[in-house]
Amino acid sequence: MYAIEASNLYKKFGDIVAVDHVSFVVKKGEVFGLLGPNGAGKTTTIRILTGILKPDEGIAKVMGIDIHREPIKAKSLIGVVPEEANPYPDLTVRDNLTLVGMLYGLTQKDIKGKMKDLLKTLGLYEVYDRKAKALSKGIRQRLLIAMALISEPQVLFLDEPTSGLDVISARKIRYLIRSLAKAGVTVFLTTHNIEEAGAICDRVAIINKGQIVALGNPDELKIKASKHVYLLVVFNKPLKEGELAHFLDPYEYRVEGRRLSVICEDLEDIVERLLSYVKSSRVKIVSIRTSRPSFEEVFLRLVRR
Repeated sequence: MYAIEASNLYKKFGDIVAVDHVSFVVKKGEVFGLLGPNGAGKTTTIRILTGILKPDEGIAKVMGIDIHREPIKAKSLIGVVPEEANPYPDLTVRDNLTLVGMLYGLTQKDIKGKMKDLLKTLGLYEVYDRKAKALSKGIRQRLLIAMALISEPQVLFLDEPTSGLDVISARKIRYLIRSLAKAGVTVFLTTHNIEEAGAICDRVAIINKGQIVALGNPDELKIKASKHVYLLVVFNKPLKEGELAHFLDPYEYRVEGRRLSVICEDLEDIVERLLSYVKSSRVKIVSIRTSRPSFEEVFLRLVRR
């Protein structure tokens, strides 16, 4: 049994197809990332999987339970932190956790025991008696995760969990996500931070225009794109992009001042073209180096494709 199963999900708003027959599975204890540009269908997908939206077609299951046929049973197994969520501002950290625990039907004894562990795990001990409106954004985000975890869910959904956070706060959230996975919690997250997803996700699905365009672990996706070489050339003076078109078409390239970056498969051919350009222009090559694509570059190529 999988922790999450999305089978042929389809959702349309008016004339706009937000999710176009999306299918994938997420294993238990896995950190699974759903990546894509704005408007790609990430949030709609996560809302379908958490029972907020009903798909026009398809089935969404959590721990083997159809979340739209048995919503109460399925939702008792999940925790959700939406992108735009906020804790209750006039309640303290402790009171926010207590309230959510009561909504889940936990006893005061259970709430107290779980709260102690969560405050320690998420570094909230020092602020447990402080009102939520007085907390920094990073600490509020950790509180929201604590609120989602107090019922001890088997699956945790995080929509853009590090969006807008400073570097230190974002790093703490990433460390927490990996710690939860090690403890057996399945984590499903959406993010705009491509390198972040590459660092913490076991597998990722890249969605664009409502469709899954790639699925696998970050290293697998890099290997698939490894036939491409990234060539970075620095010249002694700024380049004119129009002059390069004759020499580099149909290669994919970008000009930034004195720097030229080219994506190619045939390195020998591109070097010959550059030498022809140098001979016909009054420029000199200062440095030249090659590299393999980063996960961000793989993502951009897949989305453009």
